[in-house]
Amino acid sequence: MNMTEALQELVSGKTLTAPQSEAVFSSLLAGDLDAAQIGALLALIQSRQATVPELVGAAGVMRFHVTPVPVRVGVDQVLIDTCGTGGAPKMFNVSTAAAIIAAAAGGAPDHPRILVAKHGNRSRTGRGSAEALGALGVHVDAGPEVQAACLAQAGVCFCFAIHHHPAMRHASGPRRALGFHTIFNLLGPLTNPANAKRQLIGVYAHHLVEPMARTLAELGTEHAIVAHGLDGLDELTTTAPTKIARVQNGSVALETIDALDFGLARSTHADLQADGLDAAAEVVRSIVNGEHGPKRDIAVFNAAAALVVADHAPSFGAGIEQAAQAIDSGAARKTLDRLCEVSNG
Repeated sequence: MNMTEALQELVSGKTLTAPQSEAVFSSLLAGDLDAAQIGALLALIQSRQATVPELVGAAGVMRFHVTPVPVRVGVDQVLIDTCGTGGAPKMFNVSTAAAIIAAAAGGAPDHPRILVAKHGNRSRTGRGSAEALGALGVHVDAGPEVQAACLAQAGVCFCFAIHHHPAMRHASGPRRALGFHTIFNLLGPLTNPANAKRQLIGVYAHHLVEPMARTLAELGTEHAIVAHGLDGLDELTTTAPTKIARVQNGSVALETIDALDFGLARSTHADLQADGLDAAAEVVRSIVNGEHGPKRDIAVFNAAAALVVADHAPSFGAGIEQAAQAIDSGAARKTLDRLCEVSNG
């Protein structure tokens, strides 16, 4: 299918099959489309939301073009990611704190070691995972070999999306010009550079939970949780119930969970705010240093979900206990310190 045919299909109200989506996005990432074609493609898909076949086809192309992290996962290890779509009201960077805590908890005896290949990018708010980790002292521009060393020595690394998806440069101009979410916001979490088969993904809208989960199932994910806080956050939240989809062995199960049911206190958005990048980074540091309060609670809740997808914790309750222990034992602080050390060479 050429681009003219694809746009005619989309304009007529039809959707793309997975092979058609693969063909179109192959042309896009090869640099064969002009800005008008790319903008039209992204806007037409976004006008009624990407379908599962469209996501599957496009994600396959993204995965083909990714610059990989050369990591070998041993039989006594499990590799996960905690990347989200972004685009929700911004608190501090919860997924970053959760990644560090999960990696620290994953070093416990009698369990496979958890390796967290944290995929992420900059944010329009200036408080994305790249900015937060950089402010904490992590060398976010470290190359794939250093990232692999971070996984081996710290149990966690940061995969800066701009360095792993060079073909995305062809879409960057049209995406900026459009100024709204596109299918690429969903594709980022589906294309982990270390090929993580287990993921915690936060999405910016409740209607994305099920299609993202079904896309993961089609792509062969081993175990994943897709979450949207019913307060609007792209995280498991403590201010309201959370809608989640569990993906295991090709099946998808939807449910709504509440932090209150696991002994965590209800909070408000004001409790979770951080005023600027320095404050957001300091929140992460204070959490791994053992400070209690609402910000720790939401980080622990999300770390628990990461431990569940790693099959390190059999339930959210057990995961919360493991995450709290990783903080209180000092393991989370040591994990962040080691990540800073190794990433800086």
